[in-house]
Amino acid sequence: MRIEVLPPEKWAGRVADEWMSRLRADPTLRMCLPTGGTPKQLYREMAARAPDLSRAEVFILDEFVGLPPGDPTRCDVMLQRDFMGLLDRPPTLDAFDPAADDLEVEALRYETVVTSGGIDLTMLGLGLNGHVALNEPGSHPADRVRVVDLHPATVRYVTEASGIPAQQGLTLGLANILESREVWLLVTGAAKAGMLAEVIEGSIGPDVPATYLRSHDNLVVFADEPAAGLLQGAI
Repeated sequence: MRIEVLPPEKWAGRVADEWMSRLRADPTLRMCLPTGGTPKQLYREMAARAPDLSRAEVFILDEFVGLPPGDPTRCDVMLQRDFMGLLDRPPTLDAFDPAADDLEVEALRYETVVTSGGIDLTMLGLGLNGHVALNEPGSHPADRVRVVDLHPATVRYVTEASGIPAQQGLTLGLANILESREVWLLVTGAAKAGMLAEVIEGSIGPDVPATYLRSHDNLVVFADEPAAGLLQGAI
């Protein structure tokens, strides 16, 4: 595990530098990308550099079930708005179909899509309850792409954001994430400091699924200084 702690004003630029270096080395990079507040600044930085990502592939990490197409809380909509739509030459996007008639079959389809060529780089945000993607507390490292019941905190988030109390989601499992050739955990803001300290320095187990990332042999944590404020011996 490598941990980089950066001033907030330099965080996005540093992560973008690393990302650009991966894309220069392999323009066909296969990537899983997160949504939400943390990566927005990074996505704006990347779009400003106007990279040609037309040969790359992006796989969405997760999706909420029950939100209508176009709902701004849907992960595919957020990724399009915050990143893909800002690029002149965007990558191809593979996403879940949360309206599929059989969600278990949809999970199997997506498992095949993701594993057919493997994932080169998975970027993750960190949930306040320790989830990554929609691997909520109680998840295990053998879990693969699947339908999940959302944690009450996630249900509250979706309900407040969309007005729809979604109860389920589709997600890459921890096993899929750990099979990625490289994993980046992106963490910003003082609100995440306690959870990041738990992830990096606490006990590994299902109560905080993100702790399992420490078993990956190519994990990089990019944190800004407020998010890293409670780390002790790790840096």
